Amino acid sequence: QVQLVESGGGLAQAGGSLRLSCAASGLSFSSYSLGWFRQAPGKERELVASISWTSSTYYADSVKGRFTISRDNAKNTVYLQMNSLKPEDTAVYYCAGRRKSRLQYDYWGQGTQVTVSS
Repeated sequence: QVQLVESGGGLAQAGGSLRLSCAASGLSFSSYSLGWFRQAPGKERELVASISWTSSTYYADSVKGRFTISRDNAKNTVYLQMNSLKPEDTAVYYCAGRRKSRLQYDYWGQGTQVTVSS
């Protein structure tokens, strides 16, 4: 079955960096678009960044210039490099995948907590 497993979350100070990884299995990874979402307490889940199967990228305005999404099809892994972290980046971060022909994300990871202290 399809699995998406996130890692790399943790505690960082404001201005610091973290790198999230999401390892996928059970799917044809190179044919999938991948996204990183986050959900903070009391807030709706939001799309932070995405990378298509052609490697085109999208970033939410709140993270543009600070976060970088990338993928390694040989390792079936998608990354989110987070720099210049802010306390408002604190959230549970989820990896998600969708087939290139679909608009909705089909598969989700279990999430990883990112906490940024001021």
